[in-house]
Amino acid sequence: MIRKGSEPGRWSTSFAFYLASAGAAVGLGSIWRFPYLTGANGGSAFVFIFILACLAIATPLLIAEFIIGRRSRRSPPEAAGEVARSFGRSRRWNIIGILGTVATFLIMSYYTVIAGWVLAYTWKCSSGQLTGLTRPEIALHFHEFLSDPLRVGAWHLAFIILVGGISARGVNRGIELANKIRAPGLLILLLILIAYALTAGDASRGLAFAFAPDFSKLSANVVLAAIGQAFYATGVGMAMMLAYGAYVPLGTSLVRSALIISCSIVAVSLLSTVMIFPLVYQYGLNPAQGADLVFNVLPTAFAEMPGGRLIGTLFFLLLVFAALTPSLAGIEPIVAWLEQHRGLSRSKASFLAAAGVWVPGVGSVLSFNVWARWHPLAGIGRLQSMTVFDALDFISSNLLLPIGALLTCVFVGWRLPPSLGDSELPEETVATRRIVRLLLRYVCPAAIAAVLVAAFV
Repeated sequence: MIRKGSEPGRWSTSFAFYLASAGAAVGLGSIWRFPYLTGANGGSAFVFIFILACLAIATPLLIAEFIIGRRSRRSPPEAAGEVARSFGRSRRWNIIGILGTVATFLIMSYYTVIAGWVLAYTWKCSSGQLTGLTRPEIALHFHEFLSDPLRVGAWHLAFIILVGGISARGVNRGIELANKIRAPGLLILLLILIAYALTAGDASRGLAFAFAPDFSKLSANVVLAAIGQAFYATGVGMAMMLAYGAYVPLGTSLVRSALIISCSIVAVSLLSTVMIFPLVYQYGLNPAQGADLVFNVLPTAFAEMPGGRLIGTLFFLLLVFAALTPSLAGIEPIVAWLEQHRGLSRSKASFLAAAGVWVPGVGSVLSFNVWARWHPLAGIGRLQSMTVFDALDFISSNLLLPIGALLTCVFVGWRLPPSLGDSELPEETVATRRIVRLLLRYVCPAAIAAVLVAAFV
């Protein structure tokens, strides 16, 4: 949204909206988080359920968020309430956008910290700091980096400034332009690294682990992890798509937009798996290493392989590209609200939103050093051992996002009339609109409820 009382910003074309929406969703969740979750959850079974979850659960939720955003043309904290009012319902449905905005704010506070690590490791690889180090030395290097709050904080601040600067340029000259540069850049880097991994790595074992059918590994935990990753990767419930939906021109197919996002996420997630696991098996690394896979395990391979300095630099540069546009989308709900309700200029709103994300991010930075032994939720059962970083992740991802997504299903699927789908999805067939409504009414709520319960069991 632009200034108070003025017309909201608009994407210049439907294609620009497709790029921006896909750029908002395709990020570290697809390139960093998906491969290590695949490794930790048995490989192919996890991949299969993840694909189904993206198509049958995340896609209709994205459509619902786009409908709310475009119909209201308001900032996320008041989008659902505006739609509800137009149909004689309570404005209290604003809780959907409020929860999403708060969740996104919390997620961005630690997501940008991880992005700062990525920025730091791009420099470390390119400058040769990791070249020739042994495996224990690589692990020690990462530990020493995290234990220094000034270094970690400086890289976090650098990334925040980059995001704020691009956002300040506006919807067209900032976010849209960044996505036009990022999309081909990310794809080119990814394909270069895949070509290297398939020729220099153990392709047969790596690809078999990720894609050879093995449903003996299928379990309730694997299913829930895959559904949770689909939510995390698509940004469902994070208010980003409410904000971006408000900029969508009439005539743009919202179903096609949601499918493009879901298919982009699936494609990049699978390509990232193809890139990583051949190298993991070639160098005798552990595919179930978890979050350390990117910052500890893979740098070991880069330090040992021929040309590892260049390959490692390209890999972390890929992650910088991946982290950038989701971060732009992540602060957009806050930027939109500041512009619309406080009358701030785009530039002031962008840097104020970025600064707002930076403040709790400092807590995440300190979670790995000065505050490593501080557990803010010490009196709450299974949450008692969590650091600030862990608590921000758990509250946003396991509580606020699922509740917001569940309320979205109830609101669009049950409380709004079917005529809304007819007016907002005129390009689609009657059968398509009915399928979307049925998924929102029954399939999506059941899956979300399962994930929500699992987080506390």
